[in-house]
Amino acid sequence: MDDALLMLEDGTVLKGKNFGASGEITGEVVFNTCMMGYQEILTDPSYCQQIVSMTYTQVGNYGVNDKDIESDRTHVGGFATREFFDYYSNWRAKDSLGSYMKKNKIVGIEGIDTRMLTRHIRSTGAIKGIISTETDDVKKLEEKIKNHPGITGRDLVKLVTCKKSYYYNEEKQDFKYRIVAVDFGVKMSMLKCLDYVGFKIIVVPASTNAEEIFKMEPDGVFFSNGPGDPSAVGYAIKNITKILGKLPVFGICLGHQLMALALGAKTYKLKFGHHGGNHPVKNLETGRVEITTQNHGFAVDPDSLRNISKIKHNVTHLNLNDKTIEGIEYPGLYAYSVQHHPEVSPGPYDSRYIFESFIKCIDNFKNRQ
Repeated sequence: MDDALLMLEDGTVLKGKNFGASGEITGEVVFNTCMMGYQEILTDPSYCQQIVSMTYTQVGNYGVNDKDIESDRTHVGGFATREFFDYYSNWRAKDSLGSYMKKNKIVGIEGIDTRMLTRHIRSTGAIKGIISTETDDVKKLEEKIKNHPGITGRDLVKLVTCKKSYYYNEEKQDFKYRIVAVDFGVKMSMLKCLDYVGFKIIVVPASTNAEEIFKMEPDGVFFSNGPGDPSAVGYAIKNITKILGKLPVFGICLGHQLMALALGAKTYKLKFGHHGGNHPVKNLETGRVEITTQNHGFAVDPDSLRNISKIKHNVTHLNLNDKTIEGIEYPGLYAYSVQHHPEVSPGPYDSRYIFESFIKCIDNFKNRQ
């Protein structure tokens, strides 16, 4: 393996070995607490242009396959781990992680102290960095990090959304409702869950305006997850404002944040974000604690909810680690959203009911007096 290094914008340098593609990649460095699922992480659009460090010490030991993907391409820029395994053992595996990363031009670094890196990010907050196999010239790397625009204020959704509308399950005959899923970076597992509970789904690009959606005559609208700063996706906020109250609505992650912005609330950047599969969330309606998977760097500002006081709303879920908002319901608008990812199964199925709730939401909308 060739030498590689990871440098942070505060001057911290971690030296290791390259795996996957060689080259350079700059982005926000985040850590993920999952013990597995690296292929899902690499193909999750919400990680667009980020450098992901895994807190679990080993990656690559079960290879990659054709099934465990979340989109039609990879989105992570760089990948960091303590120990990489190019040899693998899994009956479903088709290739090694290293080969997969080379094919998809993902620059990797292994052999670094990921525990120290995680503690550093938790202490300093979100931080930009660069992985390089080309130079160890600190001054040159420092300049490249400085020139990187970061995530705040950038519309990354336009880089990951689909180019044109398509049916996810066009041949589905046994369905209760037909919905439009607005693709801000939608994960395939979300579409699978919506299909499973009884929806026929047409997926549309993020820029699709409200009038076009109404012409499709859906029974409801789903706003998906996605990358970056929600406040930078102004066209989506405008369209959601027109849809709320006209059709039942359900949002996850970025969709959750955009719905709050459309109603007058605000979002803010978290110190180091939530990325991983062990986040406890309390359902305030039932009192139950759910173990959830999360992947976001922004959150809804609880103080700003007073800006939507004219619209009835209830905070339904709360993060038990830092008390951030994890769910909001808007009963009068037949709309609700969650910040975490109910399609993933760390609990293993603690939050799957959230998809079934969309059926009930549409039922109530159709039966309203």
